[in-house]
Amino acid sequence: MTFPIDTEHFRALFDPRGVVVAGASAHPGKFGFVALHNILSCGFAGAVFATNLEGGSVLGVETVRSIADIPDGVADLVVVCTPAAANLELLKGCAARGIRAAFVTSAGYADAGPDGVRAQEELVAVAAELGILVAGPNGQGLVSTPSSLCAQMVGPYPSRGKIGLASQSGNLVSAFMNLATQTGVGVSRAVSAGNAAMTSVADFLEFYGSDPETAVGLAYVEGVADGRAFFDRMRRVAREKPVVIVKGGATAGGQRAAASHTGALATDDRVFDGACRQAGVTRAASFEEAFDAAASFATQPLPRGPNTAVVTTAGGWGVVTADAIARSDLRLAPLPDDLRAAIDQKLPPRWSRSNPLDMAGAETRDTIPEVLALTAAHPEIDAIVYLGLGIQSNEAHLMKSGRFYPDHGLERIVAYHERQDTRFAEAAAAISDETGKPVLTASELAVAAPGNPGPVTVRATGRYCYPSAERAVRALEHMWRYARHQQRRQS
Repeated sequence: MTFPIDTEHFRALFDPRGVVVAGASAHPGKFGFVALHNILSCGFAGAVFATNLEGGSVLGVETVRSIADIPDGVADLVVVCTPAAANLELLKGCAARGIRAAFVTSAGYADAGPDGVRAQEELVAVAAELGILVAGPNGQGLVSTPSSLCAQMVGPYPSRGKIGLASQSGNLVSAFMNLATQTGVGVSRAVSAGNAAMTSVADFLEFYGSDPETAVGLAYVEGVADGRAFFDRMRRVAREKPVVIVKGGATAGGQRAAASHTGALATDDRVFDGACRQAGVTRAASFEEAFDAAASFATQPLPRGPNTAVVTTAGGWGVVTADAIARSDLRLAPLPDDLRAAIDQKLPPRWSRSNPLDMAGAETRDTIPEVLALTAAHPEIDAIVYLGLGIQSNEAHLMKSGRFYPDHGLERIVAYHERQDTRFAEAAAAISDETGKPVLTASELAVAAPGNPGPVTVRATGRYCYPSAERAVRALEHMWRYARHQQRRQS
């Protein structure tokens, strides 16, 4: 940062009273149209203004020819869709109108050779002198769901949630938001840093660290200019809340691609990985793993220890989950004698009587909620991975789509199966809330049959339905590593 950017600058960016789209266009293929369209369509409640050199109306907004024609003190944010050559004078006019933040979509800066580098340096210098925060340039936009603000050039617009996104790549922001939309986990803030001329991914993550709307920061980076300074800042953020990072350019081929994409300098991946561990930052190996970890931090309580129970309605799922736990920093908890005795009262003798707790198809109407509650309440269990949700509704789907439905009692049994999976998902979330322990529900039906009442209800409870047990275990391991780091730091 080149001048003291404070929280109020970020509030102007993410929670503005009003927004100006500079360079609004009536052409639906132009950034100036798309930005205005998305701001208006997604429910932003503040004042919306637009400039266009020719004047006229765009999407019902009467444009003005100059920023000087915008009323003073009614807008905090300008979304800049004008050519780079026009932007210095534009920023001066914005400052005169009380605007304190600018998202610059314009290309033609450091992405465009030596002349562009000089233009970018001048843009930053002028903005700093004026006291305006600049995000970008050459960025795809920003989202702030607490303010119903969608000032970006691409979809989607996710539901409100607790994940704060920042990325050196605009399309990775969109990809994370696609997952947030699919899973229902939701997003608080999202921003494409673009060329990061004034504000970097680290700056946004620092803001998320103090943002009450955000529970976890999730970032994609391809390189950091000053690794020591970056991790000093991330260490401070991670003391307050989790930070999840996925890094592009971890291999020689990826480093060549990153150098071409963002100009990122090659960094030793082992050094980067070690610095993440020391700072308490969660380093994810893949895009999906990063989202799984962030979704877990956003929706689950932290485990107090590594002792994990696997509650499953069938044996095979339990076996592969036990294997995944054995390969992790988690521990497959030995089943305490008193817990075994309590579950004996709920299940017939053929259940596994060990961990994984395989009910072997012996569950009745209330067994799953009862076993989950008994297990989560036990002081020697820190977390649960719950498997088998949705299988009753899967069979119900076959019955419902067959030629015999609704006769032969099928209508009644279909409704029963669907009610049961709904109850089980609700119970898993409620038991987690009551005990303060993570209960992670995993089912391939989350992606294979997203309309299944089991995964649907998991989403409705505000939790994440993991697509596989292995992914749930990996996410839980990240949660435990962060919790352990916090415990050691505080001891």
